[in-house]
Amino acid sequence: MHTKKERIKNALWGLFIGDALAMPAHWYYNLENIKKDFNGGVAGYEDAPHPHPESFMVGMGYYPNIHTQRPFDITGRHSRFYNTNYSEMKISLESHEQEHGNATPKLDERYHYHHGLKAGENTLGAHLVRVLMRSIIENGTYSDTRFMNDFIAYMTSDNSNDPYTEIYIRRFFENYTNGASPMNAAELQSNTWSIGSHGGLIRPLILSLLYDDPVDALGIAIEHQNLTHRSQNVASSLSVLLPLLHQLTKKREPLDAFVNAGSKLHLPTIQGEELFELYRKYNGPGNIPKEMMFRLHTTFQKEPFDLKAFMQEHQESEVVRTILANACYTEHGVPLLLYLCVQHNFDLKNALLANVNAGGDNVHRGMIMGLLLGACSERVDENLKKGLVDYKELNQEIEAFFQIII
Repeated sequence: MHTKKERIKNALWGLFIGDALAMPAHWYYNLENIKKDFNGGVAGYEDAPHPHPESFMVGMGYYPNIHTQRPFDITGRHSRFYNTNYSEMKISLESHEQEHGNATPKLDERYHYHHGLKAGENTLGAHLVRVLMRSIIENGTYSDTRFMNDFIAYMTSDNSNDPYTEIYIRRFFENYTNGASPMNAAELQSNTWSIGSHGGLIRPLILSLLYDDPVDALGIAIEHQNLTHRSQNVASSLSVLLPLLHQLTKKREPLDAFVNAGSKLHLPTIQGEELFELYRKYNGPGNIPKEMMFRLHTTFQKEPFDLKAFMQEHQESEVVRTILANACYTEHGVPLLLYLCVQHNFDLKNALLANVNAGGDNVHRGMIMGLLLGACSERVDENLKKGLVDYKELNQEIEAFFQIII
């Protein structure tokens, strides 16, 4: 019989598989570029290609207090990609022609966000999940203080092969080096709208698996979320996805569970292509006035999201990007990932590959989808597990984490 613990183990494997599958096509907004660069589409683990036609990682800003006694260098050997106050960036930005409207270098200097990562290798986001898991394993339980110490130590160790340091990490360390307590250094979504991304859902969902009562689990998860993502959109999405994950580990019928979760959502009023048109108009979302950004991301349709009706009324090619943006925002990403799971009949591999080829923030959507799909799977393909570069280490960590779960 498939027990709750075994489903949790499958969910953890699903997370790391979803991340590694999506890595090479991360932040490809234009779906035609995915087909072009990956021979019609990604069909398995791939290296991060060079160049990335839409990459705007080069020139991302990070300006910590370099006179502090606190460690501040989170870019390490990857500093050449960033515009900082302690290193020199020699790559110039020339174009605003991409889907997102942000400035990019010339094509041969458009380095992939995960430049240098090989097929089956995990991104920094997944490695920070492992930081949380190891913190819990070594301590025997969860400690927010212990995790924050481990998070800061990892980010300032220069151990990561992944050059992409998300904005929430950069803003955290800017606040931290300017004197904020580690427990209160997270940036506010109202200051930087990308803090409200579905990347903020992943570690809290993992942490929630330690708690059998979903109410307790949600409280702890939101507390953990606010250590790095002070976002009302992320907290609202957690209140939908966390009960769904727990129901799936307890063998609730998947279609019923996903449709019920969808009914707790309302689709955004602005559709995907409209959002990208505004990005281009303002030369990137960072240039959109804050009041407008607030309205764009918090204005919703009146009726609840009817996932079954939505599937009957819309083809996948219409849903991805046109109706629901493939960007990082939860109000688009959460209904999109629910749709992709159901559309592909909860088949872990097929659904995760559909997510990869949907582009945009497919890495974080993929980790969440992997959790949900793994939780309702009887088994996870051994080839997918063993195709992960860190398979042996992950196997040990998943087994150790598994032993702590109540």
